[in-house]
Amino acid sequence: MSEPTAPEATDPEAPSGESADVLRVDVVDPRDAGELLTVRRAAFVTEAQRYGDPHIPPLTQTMEELLADLARPDVVTLGAWQGHRLVGSIRVKLEADKASLGRLAVVPDLQGLGIGTQLLLAVLQYLPEQTQEVWVFTGRDSKQSISLASTKGREHQFDEHTGDLTYAYLRKILGEAELGGQLG
Repeated sequence: MSEPTAPEATDPEAPSGESADVLRVDVVDPRDAGELLTVRRAAFVTEAQRYGDPHIPPLTQTMEELLADLARPDVVTLGAWQGHRLVGSIRVKLEADKASLGRLAVVPDLQGLGIGTQLLLAVLQYLPEQTQEVWVFTGRDSKQSISLASTKGREHQFDEHTGDLTYAYLRKILGEAELGGQLG
């Protein structure tokens, strides 16, 4: 069964032949930091409401903190664009043979259309060759996020309490197909 998509519309600012609903995933440039901050804040408002806490990290991160994060050599932030609009993002922290995915965000008006799934799948092509496992963390009460992260062989490993929040950690061991650049 395919996911619902918006009607195809041509973006007048998109390169010739590219429509506004074609999703492009690429590394976020620091010049896009303001738009990234806006996307994350819009996407994480529902999380804050779910937990009754408007002070969750994606909502309190400053522009200076975000720019420093984008400049880190051990962090890759991917964005999903439709035309010139940033519609989603994911942060990947690299450490030795492990990648940790977090801050998966999709703009509220496009949630549920597969953008988050496409970002999760796209991460594999940006991982160093030595990456052997991928971890995803999300709020334990975020059933939709856990369901999404559980796809493609990710298994719940443990929960961690941080202040008033509890994070669920899911792990996937990468096999030859993923390491060879194939999406699995």
